[in-house]
Amino acid sequence: MVSLDRFETFKAVVEAGSLTAAADRMGQTRAVVSFNLKRLEAELGVTLLTRSTRQLALTDAGERFYLRCTRMLEEARLAVEEARSEHAQLKGTLRVTTTVEYALAVVAPALEAFRRLHPELNIHLSTSSTHADLISERFDVAIRLGRILDSNHRAVQLSSFQVFAVAAPEFAKVSTLDELEQLPKLGHGRLTDLSVMDPSGTEHLYRPGPGKTSLVADSAAILQAFAVRGHGVAILPQWLVQEDLEAGRLVRLLADHRFAPQGVYALYPDTRHLPLKVRAFIDFMKG
Repeated sequence: MVSLDRFETFKAVVEAGSLTAAADRMGQTRAVVSFNLKRLEAELGVTLLTRSTRQLALTDAGERFYLRCTRMLEEARLAVEEARSEHAQLKGTLRVTTTVEYALAVVAPALEAFRRLHPELNIHLSTSSTHADLISERFDVAIRLGRILDSNHRAVQLSSFQVFAVAAPEFAKVSTLDELEQLPKLGHGRLTDLSVMDPSGTEHLYRPGPGKTSLVADSAAILQAFAVRGHGVAILPQWLVQEDLEAGRLVRLLADHRFAPQGVYALYPDTRHLPLKVRAFIDFMKG
């Protein structure tokens, strides 16, 4: 098996531009670097670098190998880091952003439990009804609900939840989707349409907003309050309205219809090296 040390030597030579510079970087002699590079080429059976008195150049095979070699060494380094830190305490600051409602219901209790496992880790939780910019605002991870539209971040689905059509008890007699469509709608600024399946298994498209609504807000808690006060029908998460349903402040409309479940996602910047604190927190939330 080819030694990873020789992979490191090859990578250092490519990035330093010469055997002498690579030797200085690695704290080795030029002869040792040259020997390891020749052994690597012999073990692979290909020429990776063409040498002249003035410069080194990657062959086609060497260029392809360099890309794979870089990824492999990064994976090996991360594996070693993970193994060494498996029982170590996380340190530094974990910066998390999510909505106020989901923070109160899920994220804050989870962070409290997570920090008990890692007491040396500082937590910064930011809540907002708008989506924060992870890069410019320096967040490690965002917990977001519904559909993910960000194409420049990585996303991991943590869970899913049901959404219900809810309204004050005076709207309880609604029995069809057509009747639901006629009610005043309470719309969320980011929720434009939802798939809903009727009892026969037929799928329909329901548009809760923002185009055909009587009231629009960017906060689920505000829509919840409007619904309790009888201003119309809102599509809200079960975890948010369950207490209102049990207390009779809200009723679930069309309970025999099923709205498409919504996802809970952890978003983090698309970087080569995912910090251990972020990976540990995501794994904790998935568990």
